[in-house]
Amino acid sequence: MDVANLASQLNATTILPEGVLVISLILVLLGDITFGRPSAKWTPYLAIASLVACLYLLYTQWDQPNTIGFLGSFHADNLSIVFRAIIALSTLVTILMSVRYIEQSGSSIGEFMTVLLTATVGAMFLCGAEELVMIFISLETLSIASYLMTGYMKRDSRSNEAALKYLLIGAASSAVFLYGLSLLYGLSGGKTHLDDIALALADTSKSLALVISLVFVIASVSFKIAAVPFHQWTPDVYEGSPTPVVAFLSVGSKAAGFALAIRLLTQAFPNLVEQWQFIFTALAILSMVLGNVVAIAQTSMKRMLAYSSIGQAGFVMIGLVIGTEAGYASMVFYLLIYLFMNLGAFTCVILFSLRTGTDEIGDYAGLYLKDPLLTLALSLCLLSLGGIPPLAGFFGKLYLFWAGWQAGAYGLVLLGLITSVVSIYYYIRVIKMMVVKEPQDMSEVIKNYPSIVWKPLGMRPLQVGLVLTLIATSLAGVLSNPVLTIVNSSVADVPRFKQAAIPTTIDVAIHPETPAIAPEL
Repeated sequence: MDVANLASQLNATTILPEGVLVISLILVLLGDITFGRPSAKWTPYLAIASLVACLYLLYTQWDQPNTIGFLGSFHADNLSIVFRAIIALSTLVTILMSVRYIEQSGSSIGEFMTVLLTATVGAMFLCGAEELVMIFISLETLSIASYLMTGYMKRDSRSNEAALKYLLIGAASSAVFLYGLSLLYGLSGGKTHLDDIALALADTSKSLALVISLVFVIASVSFKIAAVPFHQWTPDVYEGSPTPVVAFLSVGSKAAGFALAIRLLTQAFPNLVEQWQFIFTALAILSMVLGNVVAIAQTSMKRMLAYSSIGQAGFVMIGLVIGTEAGYASMVFYLLIYLFMNLGAFTCVILFSLRTGTDEIGDYAGLYLKDPLLTLALSLCLLSLGGIPPLAGFFGKLYLFWAGWQAGAYGLVLLGLITSVVSIYYYIRVIKMMVVKEPQDMSEVIKNYPSIVWKPLGMRPLQVGLVLTLIATSLAGVLSNPVLTIVNSSVADVPRFKQAAIPTTIDVAIHPETPAIAPEL
């Protein structure tokens, strides 16, 4: 094979955004090793610049003709571009909220940026991976980096405990996932590319081994998206981990998990669509009910947001279950909306904890009297998570539930509406705690709250991140039409819809006088 032919088959430009991030993380690591603590003044901004460049490169890749790279192992189609952009955006906001947090903890910001960018690269590769080995390596890159970030506060016993729990449960999940992939590899006759596996299994009967492989794969994907009953790690890890890490896990890691679910399940299990949709229906029901009901009893903001994220995963799974183009489009759109409103809420939690040293809900009593801007920001983010109009979360749930209703998933939609009402209760409880309390009812923490002056110029990165997420949360729903157009275009690249569209086009071309129905070629 000559060099030119090899270069064309590798098509390395498909991973140019990830390449920029790899170069950036190497520079951040070298800067931290060479200059030590002074490098903290510029390494976060280098990482932010690389993420902005990454988003621009993803934009330039939209609708490119040749999307296959690395001999078919990576697919840079529009669907992967949208998911990779969601992950890059979540990392960018996470960096903005982590600079002050890491500085105040006394830890090295350079090391943290390196691990965070490594997790981002793994998650982005996972969104476009179409080969079993690449899928597993990408997943493990994301997972191992997540374990390291969870235990980053080495002096904090809660962080160490969270990292140990996450590592043990995550290692078991990886082993189960690898066993499921090995069964898939054996049943397909030694194929590793998803397209080849789909062809090899097209005529295969629903054997027990194939069903076991499907169950193991779904179990691992459910662990990554924190779906019930694979959610046990979530509350403890969210409570003990550094808050910026929790923010990334709740959005970036979850988006990568859903991207893996769409690509792997729709392509590698062509004969078991009804089976995996039935399993995810059960997971969606359990996640919506348990996540939103248990969140009511929580006294910690981070634990409440942990159970809230479990419930939100249940809502997103409605789009995966119905399996229509509108369902997938509403699912991706909701993940994009969820990115801003959830990270905005975590940014408020970080600001409050940096000023008070606590994240207990009871300690927020009377916050409005001392910091009205923070109260307003947290209230808007929580109301958006609850789906209150005209905020972005309302439109996200509206499109999601409407797609489910059109597809005939009436039970799931009604349950989603009921559990959304339940979620509004515990979100409103926090807002009431902040706003309604009289001065004499303020918590001791708020009585000692430091005086705050918000300056439009010279704001810290944390405040910049809060303003950006707040604007997106307030306006993304109202201005959602362009975003929906992009999302709908990307969903056309879902393997099952793409494969269904190709024969129809051929049939019309050969028999233009006949309607485009099931072609016989």
